[in-house]
Amino acid sequence: MNYESTVTVKGQVTIPAEIRKALGLKPGDRVSFGIEDRSVRVRPAKSSLLEGFGAVKLRGGVKDLKRVRRETEDWVAEQALKEL
Repeated sequence: MNYESTVTVKGQVTIPAEIRKALGLKPGDRVSFGIEDRSVRVRPAKSSLLEGFGAVKLRGGVKDLKRVRRETEDWVAEQALKEL
């Protein structure tokens, strides 16, 4: 099925609801555009955060991560107190 939308003076178009639903797009989501044989392909953009998931291995495991978080929270609290 084909859908139509009008290009605004700013070059914007509305993605029809049926397409947004089929792609699982929600307000604030990013999309990727590609050109194939004079046609445009629209797809959800990959999150750079999700692409990096698992790229960093923790040497000390989760317990070490909890310690680092606690130390960071303590440092932030100390900095906030200094600014008072």
